[in-house]
Amino acid sequence: MASLDNPILPFIRAQGWILLDGGLASTLEASGHDLNDDLWSAKLLLEDPEAIRAAHLAFLDAGADCIITSSYQATYDGFLARGLSLQEIEGLLTLSVDIAVDARDTFWSEKGNRPGRLRPLVAASIGPYGAFLSDGSEYTGNYDLDAQALAAFHHSRWRVLASSRADLLACETIPSRAEAEVLLGLLHDTPDTWAWMSFSCRNGAHLSDGTRLEQVAELCAGSPQVAAIGINCTHPVHISSLISEARKARPKPILAYPNSGEPYDAVQKKWASTPRAPDLADLTEEWVELGVSGVGGCCRVGPSTIAAMRTRLPRWDSEQGPTSP
Repeated sequence: MASLDNPILPFIRAQGWILLDGGLASTLEASGHDLNDDLWSAKLLLEDPEAIRAAHLAFLDAGADCIITSSYQATYDGFLARGLSLQEIEGLLTLSVDIAVDARDTFWSEKGNRPGRLRPLVAASIGPYGAFLSDGSEYTGNYDLDAQALAAFHHSRWRVLASSRADLLACETIPSRAEAEVLLGLLHDTPDTWAWMSFSCRNGAHLSDGTRLEQVAELCAGSPQVAAIGINCTHPVHISSLISEARKARPKPILAYPNSGEPYDAVQKKWASTPRAPDLADLTEEWVELGVSGVGGCCRVGPSTIAAMRTRLPRWDSEQGPTSP
């Protein structure tokens, strides 16, 4: 991972936007896998890596320009609790990237997949400390450890993924300014690495810990290695307002990939279906008009929704700019 240029920018220049994938774990669950486990989708790195590859291919077939690896909840601490060695853990983290790169390269090797597309990216997912705790604290940021301990938690996985074959890192569902600062420090220490910084938010203006999104967006904008600022695993109803908040900071591409809007019980680890879950495809055009550079989905957003979102994105003419889809 040693690109000199922001890997997201070619998509924005060519299309006006980049389309991300959707919820990997949700897609795996829809195909019959039980992920009620502290490792979540990373469980299948041990049990069924081919299922992860198939899910990546499903999102690429749906039109995604970027697929995100299964490393969100793959941590040294989590795997150590399963009795794995340090060498085995490093191998699994590397595997999470290799699966995605192989899926991307397989997809791109088919010439019929290339018209109207750029070669898709692979982003190595780095979830927050709360994801490892598996208690819902990635939506509060209430951790019982200081910045030094938090940096120590993230460091080993960061080292492996930053040196992997991924095009960039995806720091996702960050609930607090404190964790953002730790991750930005690690990014600074790996100068050949690009990463996007994406936050979980409680409403239309604030991160899960209560910090204003505008403040952390400005903080992230100060790093030349931050490829984009994102909002993810947040209710879609808040996204338009959050895009406006993020735009108050110095310019960086903005990504919006919310969850489906269905409520989640972090204790029972179950989703509650709701007949009023927003249609993300219907909201795509609104978000682009507000200035977002990338869209996609998080939990409970499958390949069919990503395919529908692509049809709602404006076509891009290099001379005239965007035209109606």
